[in-house]
Amino acid sequence: MGSHWGQSPMKGDIMKDIKSLGKVKLSLDEIEKIFRLYNYNDLVDFIKENIEKEIIKPIKSSRLNGKNPALYNAYRVLKDKVDYSNYIDELQYRLNTSLSMDYYLKNLDKYEEDRKYIIPLSSYIESQKDFLMEQSSINERSFEIWGREKFLQKEGGTRILKNLGVTLKDLGIYETTEPLSYYSHHKNTPQNVLILENKDTFYSMRRHLIKGNDRILKMKIGTLIYGRGKGINRSFKDFSICVEPYLNDINNNIYYFGDLDYEGIIIYETLSKIFKDNFVILPFIEAYKCMLKKAEFFELPQMKLGQNKNIGNQFLDSFDEEERNKILDILKENKYIPQEILNSKDF
Repeated sequence: MGSHWGQSPMKGDIMKDIKSLGKVKLSLDEIEKIFRLYNYNDLVDFIKENIEKEIIKPIKSSRLNGKNPALYNAYRVLKDKVDYSNYIDELQYRLNTSLSMDYYLKNLDKYEEDRKYIIPLSSYIESQKDFLMEQSSINERSFEIWGREKFLQKEGGTRILKNLGVTLKDLGIYETTEPLSYYSHHKNTPQNVLILENKDTFYSMRRHLIKGNDRILKMKIGTLIYGRGKGINRSFKDFSICVEPYLNDINNNIYYFGDLDYEGIIIYETLSKIFKDNFVILPFIEAYKCMLKKAEFFELPQMKLGQNKNIGNQFLDSFDEEERNKILDILKENKYIPQEILNSKDF
């Protein structure tokens, strides 16, 4: 039977036209209209022929159309097959043997995409072994290999390393942390050192000390450290080598003060756990007590969604039962007390 519009399109034109459409997917209705296949038998023959020639593939989630013979309601246009034989040879015999080729041998299309980054890496490992013995920061090494300092951190470089079974350590990269920001009111030892989660509180307390005060909430404070939220867990790793000797005095007392929410508590407990062999870090109890008292006069804000609620007992056990229950009530209501509830009038 002929089509409604007369003679069906030539097969060669059909094959050419599907590819030339530039589409990734085609619905059955689109195929029928584009190629004027209004006779259902012609449509069935067209679909069948192009599936056999691996030009299109049915999208089974689109479901069958309920006719006889049944056709799926949508089809994916397949990419032309590419001859990757040269890439297979390159992966197996021409690249540095320290690179794992398993992933790319199974995903040759991905190798084609990433090849321009893999070859410089292979060449670097092959010719610059001595450089790998001398450690560099991630941006320095990234620029040295690819001429792009952000390639490893922000441009997909770590994904390629993972595919090749290469670690940052393999490339002689050491971790860098943000410099530790602190203000010392004096350099006497022993002294009380206070780590603060947020920037505004750090600056307000620093101004308070600069004005000639030596106490914050009745406690003498020698040094304030700006923790930068979770960043303190990384920057504090370099504490002993980046601060002046008086701050390393083993008789100093270190305290922490942050937001009264799950995240703030976890920052403290993580910090305390990581550095327990070197420092004893305690909550700044007077500041938290002051927060709780002042919070009674405010409608507290809602805690941001998605916070990790897996706090331990270390923080809460630092308070008496009444204070502990107040904190738990606030947390159960998904509310929190920001550190900034306190200001210079409270210090």
